[in-house]
Amino acid sequence: MASSFHRARHWGWPLAFGLSLTASSQMVLAQTAGSDAELDTLTVKGNRLYEMLPSEMTGGYTVDAATVGTKTPASLRDIPQSVSVMTREALEDQNFNTLDQMAKRTPGMRVLPNDSGRSSIYSRGYEYNEYNIDGLPAPMASILGSVPNLEAFDRVEIMRGPSGLFNSTSELGGIVNMVRKRPTYDFQGHVLGRYGSWDQNHEEVDLSGPINSDGSVRGRMVIANDDSNGYVDENDNTNQTFYGDIDIDLDDATTLSLAYLRQHRDIVPTNGVPAAEDGSLLDFTRSSYFGADWNTFNSQSNDWIAELTHRFDNGGYGRVATRYSNRDADYQYAYTFSGVDEDGNSSLVGLGGKVNQETWSVDASYSQPFQTFGGVSEFVVGTDYKRYETETAQGVARLGTIDVYDYSSDQFDEPDIAYTRADNRTTLEEYGLYSKLTFRPIQPLALIAGGRVSSYRQDLTSYLDGSSDSRSDDAKFTPYAGIVFDLDNHHSLYASYSEVFTPQSDAVGENGELIKPREGEQYEVGVKGSYFDGDLNARISAFRMYDENRAASVGAGSSAYSAALGKTRIDGAEFEVSGALTPQWSVIAGYTYLDIDVREAAGNNDVAFTLMPKNQFNLWTKYGFAGGALDGLEVGGGVTALSDFETLSSPQVEAPGYAVVDAMVGYRFTSHIKGQLNFNNILDKTYYERVGSVSTFNMYGAPSNVVASLRYDF
Repeated sequence: MASSFHRARHWGWPLAFGLSLTASSQMVLAQTAGSDAELDTLTVKGNRLYEMLPSEMTGGYTVDAATVGTKTPASLRDIPQSVSVMTREALEDQNFNTLDQMAKRTPGMRVLPNDSGRSSIYSRGYEYNEYNIDGLPAPMASILGSVPNLEAFDRVEIMRGPSGLFNSTSELGGIVNMVRKRPTYDFQGHVLGRYGSWDQNHEEVDLSGPINSDGSVRGRMVIANDDSNGYVDENDNTNQTFYGDIDIDLDDATTLSLAYLRQHRDIVPTNGVPAAEDGSLLDFTRSSYFGADWNTFNSQSNDWIAELTHRFDNGGYGRVATRYSNRDADYQYAYTFSGVDEDGNSSLVGLGGKVNQETWSVDASYSQPFQTFGGVSEFVVGTDYKRYETETAQGVARLGTIDVYDYSSDQFDEPDIAYTRADNRTTLEEYGLYSKLTFRPIQPLALIAGGRVSSYRQDLTSYLDGSSDSRSDDAKFTPYAGIVFDLDNHHSLYASYSEVFTPQSDAVGENGELIKPREGEQYEVGVKGSYFDGDLNARISAFRMYDENRAASVGAGSSAYSAALGKTRIDGAEFEVSGALTPQWSVIAGYTYLDIDVREAAGNNDVAFTLMPKNQFNLWTKYGFAGGALDGLEVGGGVTALSDFETLSSPQVEAPGYAVVDAMVGYRFTSHIKGQLNFNNILDKTYYERVGSVSTFNMYGAPSNVVASLRYDF
């Protein structure tokens, strides 16, 4: 009876759209323990998860369901893959403003840091090259500065491993889904201010509530500015966000949502420090800057989103949504281009470029719960479309030799850089039809099967020599299968198989041709646990992934081109726990083991693989006092630890592992006012977060710093 009750919790009878299902009186008694009453039937009206509450309302460090990789909300225990959710409370407790800041402290994720919003985010050895907003994808690339800010989002859902069923051309590492903040029926809002080391400052206003008298039209607006001089000399990061959303109830069962999101970055970039010619890391101060006083990076992205949802009388749920995005980036900056010789000399180059990108994605889906053998099953059918068009121009200029121990950023004038390194347009267009069935032949067992049929076309045009190339495939089939078995009321055993294929629009071969798409697959098994009525969730998993034809660079400089790696195998294991151990004690913790074997390689091995540490550990915990003299006080702390990692460049650059300790103290002065102090790297550990080569991208982690914040809630 325990597992029956577990399922009943996820199919909520309070909703007003109806699928009537019969269930035994014992099932009712399982949820009303101690009652002598018996009922012959239980009426279940749809899946309550279709209307799941936002994490800003439920609070805490976990949620009981997610939408990433599923199209419709599903219990975390019912998704047979590794899924993490970073809630609004967890984001605010750790002062995360951008996705890459968050990913550094998220179990199972690896960040190769750059300026805020320009980092590369990895999982299981692969970079996330897209991010979704409510299931609608658009590309994410560090060169564009398109790693999103977080102020407009209620939570971040992360799936590790391929999800080819709903996004067949995605990366093997997984999917990141950003769930928007939505307007509320009652007026609410807050103003937030932060100030800290290196002139870190953050200002934010968030207002939400009804627009008309009956609340059928609601609006929300978020405005935020985040700025920091950074711990590196002359470095500066400014990120701005504007988000507006209007939700309109067309009738009791139909809602239209219209939203606009603008994100802007203005950065004086830094690319780290060089290493010695033999690959050894040098003893620079963490504030060392090897750019120019004319270093600049500007980018802006605009997203327009429309969504129409309808709850059918039979318990079904329909959704049609679209997202149009345009992004622009313009940059010109200097960085070191060679190792440091025995006299302390290195070379400096200037890189200039501009990128313009337009993307469009559309998704239409219908989900329907139905009765099977006294239980509840569900199917999802849908279709989607996406089009990515990107124009990229880039050039380099050699500036000259510098003495790294006596360098000034005004040593070289800003060059006039011609875009002769790259000047091209790439287009990816994909149509897809998908379907998934979750079938329960017996109450504790869920059998999940699905498939996707996709057609895509990929085009490349070079403006430098007028050449062009294209690839396409019709009716590409991507299967998916999974199984979930409830061992008891708290634990589920799961297994899954998933595939993905990835057109490589930015990988050009020796003769200017597009490299053929990569194909990958993953096998995953694990155990998921849910405790304290879903307030604490845990997972232990093991996986094996295969990847074929991943493009890697061959040669260097203007003569570099791409070639397929051949076959790669990735094995790994993960442990994660998140949520509340007690009503006052919350925790997020995880450990990841990763072993990557590149075989049958053509050209150079992929540098990014070796930058993935074999062992990674994350912990963040918070305790809030209730009652007594300490009422309103919160204390928290965390550890981020990585084992050693290295480059595959010749010579190699090796970085030792490290552990960084953070802490937080918060106090709620009144029901409306809360103050907080965040102490980062409290032991002032000197370490490298990233190494790149002897020439550049060797990045120190931030020194010890503190940020104070004050928030007023309306």
